[in-house]
Amino acid sequence: MKKTDKKIEKNLITALTRVCDSALDRVEGFQWLTHTVSFNKFPESLSVICVFNSIESLDKAKSSAGIEALHDLIGSELKAANISISDITQHVRFDTEEECAAEHDGKWNVRLRRH
Repeated sequence: MKKTDKKIEKNLITALTRVCDSALDRVEGFQWLTHTVSFNKFPESLSVICVFNSIESLDKAKSSAGIEALHDLIGSELKAANISISDITQHVRFDTEEECAAEHDGKWNVRLRRH
């Protein structure tokens, strides 16, 4: 990893940690988030995966302002970190602990390869 890639990664982690801390209090059912990225195609390759505890919680967030709140949080924190994303909705995915347990025996390292 190049020095500039390490700096971008550090900024991403800092920004997304702030998102996670805020979302835990603001979005019911939200549990955690992670990201994947290919630095040779950054920022186009950035994918943020937001994980909810259950399918029901994710569905509730989709029907309320929960998903929009996550998009807003992620977009504003990335912007504050000088990471410019034109349409944040194209870079955010959603998943659940429940689906990972059922489909991948709770092995997130395997499941995240599909995101």
